[in-house]
Amino acid sequence: MRAITIPEPGGPEALVRADVPDPQPAEGEVLIEVAASAVNRADLLQRQGFYDPPPGSSPYPGLECSGRITALGPGVHGWAVGDEVCALLAGGGYAEQVAVPAGQVLPVPAGLDLVTAAALPEVTCTVWSNVFMIAHLRPGETLLVHGGASGIGTMAVQLAKAVGARVAVTAGGPEKLARCAELGADILIDYREQDFVQEIRKATDGAGADVILDIIGAKYLQRNVKALAVSGRLAIIGLQGGVKAELNLAALMAKRAAITGAGLRARPLNEKAAIVAAVREHVWPLIANGQVRPIVDRTLPMAEAAEAHRIVEASAHVGKVVLTV
Repeated sequence: MRAITIPEPGGPEALVRADVPDPQPAEGEVLIEVAASAVNRADLLQRQGFYDPPPGSSPYPGLECSGRITALGPGVHGWAVGDEVCALLAGGGYAEQVAVPAGQVLPVPAGLDLVTAAALPEVTCTVWSNVFMIAHLRPGETLLVHGGASGIGTMAVQLAKAVGARVAVTAGGPEKLARCAELGADILIDYREQDFVQEIRKATDGAGADVILDIIGAKYLQRNVKALAVSGRLAIIGLQGGVKAELNLAALMAKRAAITGAGLRARPLNEKAAIVAAVREHVWPLIANGQVRPIVDRTLPMAEAAEAHRIVEASAHVGKVVLTV
């Protein structure tokens, strides 16, 4: 098969399309003929040599895909050859075929085309696991989403609104903020021009955000704690602003706040399967009835993966960039 490989770490030009061996489904896995994958910032880190795949997983980038099942490994139940699916991957989405544990596979939601479905697994699993399973966002609470126009951000806004929360977002510039408002965001903060701590306090009568979903990391740590409400929860899922920061623990304790950090890629298979099952139960009905939808900025052929990485690296998109096979 053909796949996007990374012979040597580097810039977008390090992505090389090549002939590679066909994958074979192991016990408990299904083989998917890939229709599309989507670009995540983790793919950029892998390309740069900073984020190796977990041991035993595909060496090719791509943390999600959509396609059709072409083979079942031993012990797989509940799926059949020909099923149209999307899947959460540990790697290998930038390829014509990928083998994936059956517990990480989801049916394409009703009313959604196969290519668009590729934009769902990573964002829905990331948002549901962090905002709802870990931070326990409740109706009536306020969620602050950093990077509201990103793939993660656009999904977080919609899911939080669907469960009855109030949503604040940070984004760069009026155009991206307008897109967030279209999705239901209530509080719009231009991080280039405004201080999100002041703005979130102003919008909540001084209370702060009950939950913050953060993709920045170290750069925002102290300000995020200031922006939290009493008993607030800060969920860190990205490190675009660095990995090390000082924190005033007295400020954290005064707010009785909690900080969590979690990724998906390296989690054990049983944890991934539990998250995928929860997404199928809680999120898939919202997509089927039209309350929630994946936001796709553009689609590009898989052969243009380097250009897709340039677009995501420059944050020149809203939602997801999808690669089609």
